[in-house]
Amino acid sequence: MHGRVLIAMLLAALIATPAFADRYVISVLILVFYFAYVGQAWNLMMGFTGQLSLGHSLYVGLGAYVAAGLWLHAGIGPWLGVFAAIAVAAAVGSVTGWLSWRFGIEGVYFALLTIAFAEFTRIGFDHIDMLGAAGGLFLPVNAEEAGQWWNLRGGPLLFYYLALALVAGATLAVAWLRRSRLGYQWVAVREDSEAARALGVDVFRAKMIAMLISSGMTAVGGVFYAFYHRNLFPGQVFEMGRSIELILAPIVGGLGTVFGPIIGAFILTPLGEALIAATERSGFNAPGTKAVFYGAALIAIIYLVPSGVWPWIARRLGFSEHRQ
Repeated sequence: MHGRVLIAMLLAALIATPAFADRYVISVLILVFYFAYVGQAWNLMMGFTGQLSLGHSLYVGLGAYVAAGLWLHAGIGPWLGVFAAIAVAAAVGSVTGWLSWRFGIEGVYFALLTIAFAEFTRIGFDHIDMLGAAGGLFLPVNAEEAGQWWNLRGGPLLFYYLALALVAGATLAVAWLRRSRLGYQWVAVREDSEAARALGVDVFRAKMIAMLISSGMTAVGGVFYAFYHRNLFPGQVFEMGRSIELILAPIVGGLGTVFGPIIGAFILTPLGEALIAATERSGFNAPGTKAVFYGAALIAIIYLVPSGVWPWIARRLGFSEHRQ
């Protein structure tokens, strides 16, 4: 019970944070929540089901472009456009999963296939003129729309609380799924798919459901990304580096845990932003500095706490949360 009280206190603190935090801190926390959310979505694939997707930026990009395109060309707001984004991402995810698992593509070959799908989609969007092609898609910013929260038009506070709500909802959903029959089937598939099949688990169905949920959740993150940043470039949202950013938080925090992606995002994102600020102030802005930092952080954490930061914290606080 003390764990739930601590979580409630932390949530209350985050809700109250905008009352005393400055604009920069709010912007960093928005990024933290975003990476925690998409990390939860990816964690369903790798942490629970054991399927290494290295092309999850595909679903971020699809969600972002579908919702932004509907808003620009059909006047459909993001609160409705998000359902179309989920449907498109889930459909593409189902195709990816079906092609992979129906024909026995597993392990590193599945990872390569997800990269190929993301890269193929990036090339395709580079040539879709109505969505800006390689020149980028920009959502107009009008003064009269500044307060239209129903169209995700607003300041940092709107996106702060929206991102916080997304993380809280995703965490509750993941916690429920983890303890459900489906969650135990995912873990069985992750540990030994052949043994799970021998026990009567429909391995193909379990993987497909994980893919559908994960891709749909990630597409919601893409919608948030599009309306928060208000510009989209295929080479930015679909690139391999974007996929790597999505998976770092759950790896650092602890794969297969509920709070791992959140802890990982709270560790990596502020440190990454601090590194960027420090390099800009010092005048040293070499390309790839952030990537080198993330690589060094991963090496250090894997060496010191191979199971992730959150399981290590949970053991010392006496919590029951651990990797299934």
